[in-house]
Amino acid sequence: MLKVNGKRYAIFAITVVLVGLNLRPIMAAVGPVLDKIQNDTGLGDMSAGLLTTLPVLAMGLFAFLGGLLQRTLGVERTVFYSLIALGIASLGRLYFHGATGLIVTAAMGGVGIALIQAVMPGIIKTDYSEKAAQLMALYTVGIMAGAMLASSLVAPMSAVSDWPFALAVWGTLAIIALISWLTVSSPQSNVDTERGPRLPISSARAWLLLIFFGIGTSAYTLVLAWLPPFYVQLGWSSTASGLLLGGLTLAEVIAAVGLSSIIHRFPDRRPVLYTILVMISLGLASLIIAPEALVIPALLLLGFGLGGLFPMSLIIAMDHLEKASQAGALMGFVQGGGYIIASLMPFIAGLLRGVFDDLTMAWAIMLAGIFIQLLMASALAPNYFLSSEDWSLKKAVVE
Repeated sequence: MLKVNGKRYAIFAITVVLVGLNLRPIMAAVGPVLDKIQNDTGLGDMSAGLLTTLPVLAMGLFAFLGGLLQRTLGVERTVFYSLIALGIASLGRLYFHGATGLIVTAAMGGVGIALIQAVMPGIIKTDYSEKAAQLMALYTVGIMAGAMLASSLVAPMSAVSDWPFALAVWGTLAIIALISWLTVSSPQSNVDTERGPRLPISSARAWLLLIFFGIGTSAYTLVLAWLPPFYVQLGWSSTASGLLLGGLTLAEVIAAVGLSSIIHRFPDRRPVLYTILVMISLGLASLIIAPEALVIPALLLLGFGLGGLFPMSLIIAMDHLEKASQAGALMGFVQGGGYIIASLMPFIAGLLRGVFDDLTMAWAIMLAGIFIQLLMASALAPNYFLSSEDWSLKKAVVE
């Protein structure tokens, strides 16, 4: 990887954003046209929930393989092949848009997303350690921008052509990212033959980070999968509900951009976390109490809150790294277990919707989860790190 400043750093930062753009459209594009998909394919609510659950579950399961792939393929080839997998999964929906095809491509896309997310933090931490927090924030900006574009445009595109094309077109983002990735990657992949640190399964702090990330990502996947169908059920059109999710993800992008410019001012991340979690709580409460009357406050509160929580969860995890070589193991552990937890929420919401013909109970369960995060956040003090020797919790030396 190119390790220089200035122009090449700018190119790398742009590439990070382009890669991030590919990590949500395969899920975000489904919700606004879910009613059309269900009408044409016969998918029930629980099966429809799998279109989000399976990618997130795959993201969790395959995140644990980040260290293995780093030692076999190398981090750069892992990103390269994962982008190819994402492109094939999205473009394949143009031809394989039956129930089985949609579920298989959802799982394939989830694998590609998982592997990129497992190795990208390590690449950033290794090559640009001084700007790691800023690059991680930009990376999440790309992720959220991809979700915003897909959720906003899929319904209008499906009205002009059809929904399989509207789902497949996002594969072009992978082609663009591949070209950019080749400009910042070295010709030969840097395969790391060292075994590296093991997964920190014996560390209570690592489990705390995993659960915290899992609950927060559950809120994100729940909103991503079921907010548009929730408002369609209230009488909104597919286009209007898609634009609502697009507006929410735009707020997420704004929050992530703002976070990248101020996060260095808060070595203790907890005040920022408290603010974010309270905003999400109020947004979920708005959906429960008066979803139509409070739609704008709900959109802004959830957008700004979720847009800040995802990058903060990753930044806090990276704060615990003593060495960059730990990144693959820690981020694989946190994201692997966290995404497995998060994969349950869209499926549970689909089950609840099938039973109650409503999603209010799902919002209430998620609100309880955010309250748990508020309690957990108090333990995330800035003066701890995970030791590379035994991954036990130790106090860091504060200058």
